[in-house]
Amino acid sequence: MDENPGKVMVADAPPKESYWIAAWKNCRDWLLGREGKIFLAFIAIFLFAYYLPLGSPKVKEAIMEAFLMLQGYARNHTLTCVVPALFIAGAIITFLSQASVMRYLGPNANKFLAYGVASVAGTILAVCSCTVLPMFAGIYKIGAGLGPASAFLYSGPAINILAIFLTARVLGFKLGAARVVGAVGFAFIVGLTMAFVFRKEEKAKAAVALAMPAPPPARRPLWQTAAFLVSLVLFLIFAAWATPRDVIIHLKDGQQVKAVVLDERAQDMVFQLSQDWGDKHKNEQVIIPKERLEGVEHLPSLSLSIVRHKLYIVGGLLVIILLMLWRWFTQPEVQEWMHHTWEFTKLLLPLLYGGVFAVGFVSALIPPHYVASLVGTNSLFSNFIASMVGALWYFATLTEIPILEALTKMGMNQGPALALLLAGPALSLPNMIVIGRVMGWKKTAVFIITIVVVATISGLGYGWLVS
Repeated sequence: MDENPGKVMVADAPPKESYWIAAWKNCRDWLLGREGKIFLAFIAIFLFAYYLPLGSPKVKEAIMEAFLMLQGYARNHTLTCVVPALFIAGAIITFLSQASVMRYLGPNANKFLAYGVASVAGTILAVCSCTVLPMFAGIYKIGAGLGPASAFLYSGPAINILAIFLTARVLGFKLGAARVVGAVGFAFIVGLTMAFVFRKEEKAKAAVALAMPAPPPARRPLWQTAAFLVSLVLFLIFAAWATPRDVIIHLKDGQQVKAVVLDERAQDMVFQLSQDWGDKHKNEQVIIPKERLEGVEHLPSLSLSIVRHKLYIVGGLLVIILLMLWRWFTQPEVQEWMHHTWEFTKLLLPLLYGGVFAVGFVSALIPPHYVASLVGTNSLFSNFIASMVGALWYFATLTEIPILEALTKMGMNQGPALALLLAGPALSLPNMIVIGRVMGWKKTAVFIITIVVVATISGLGYGWLVS
């Protein structure tokens, strides 16, 4: 019998946290949140600006190079590549039914079909890594399986017909063929690795997809949606059309030489010689300042005809797209499309611009001959360094080839050259940041590690074969 029937039993109170432990937890949670990350970014910018040695000529050159790369990105890629890709990503989210994506690219889709379609997408798109990011984000957010989405993310910039053709022409048929085989195989390996590592998550995603109720009937026939998306993709392809062009260079001193245009920059142009010229030999790369050029005579070709008439082609496609919007889509749908496109723009553009600027700054501080000295043999270390350089640096479409040609002349081995070609087009610091925001940093880390490891092994094997 209780001796104190009126006594109220009170449970033991949990031990009270000390003031400093509670304060530390609050500070940690705040720093890991959105506001804390913004605060840390402000601190980083402040320290960078405060301690940057602006008196150093090398730093001044690096700042100028960063702005030049950013300007080149803005002039050559933003309007013709990134902006159309953002609209395509918004259209995928808005107009493409989730059922269609799940049927062909979802976790329960036919594996051979899903990976086959995703792995050869680059042969159609022929875009750079920054352009494929919005489209990847679109299909991933709408329900595509992680494996096919990752294969698409790699294949979009890597399996570029124009770049493969130029690789074989400038760097040799063997390296061009190795790039084709490696890139297609890479897309499968990357996708299958991502699906395997995160198989529990993908199984849960597949189970959720099976348990979902039947989707509502499509707002319009599938052929109309497909025709609209194909028109947007064609607009992107022709707006960003670029290809090696056979030309005759006319210099102001009267000299003439036949060559291929590799790149055009603000102050100069990069050519590959089609004949011997002075002390330069056929297939060598030359950089000629624009002030020395009297003119460049383009030799006839189908690709050049497309370049000359692409404004009419793009204009015609734009009219077709507007007519489709007017006849097939409602005003609320168009407004929803614009909303999704703007959301992708806010997510991607600041990260892309910041990454391009950072790469331009750092690349000017590291001399190319220093990189070449690290990759002069076919060792595991050299191939790993080449893969890492390719993964971090930003290469605009086709520019990796003249850069690689210069490095090979400085002594770069064939194995590391292939490793850089396989890792470079698909990865860069800017798109690493964006991929992390889209599918999380854990998946991004596995994606990057897979590409670097397989590129290293592929380069090592290729170097051993050709040696």
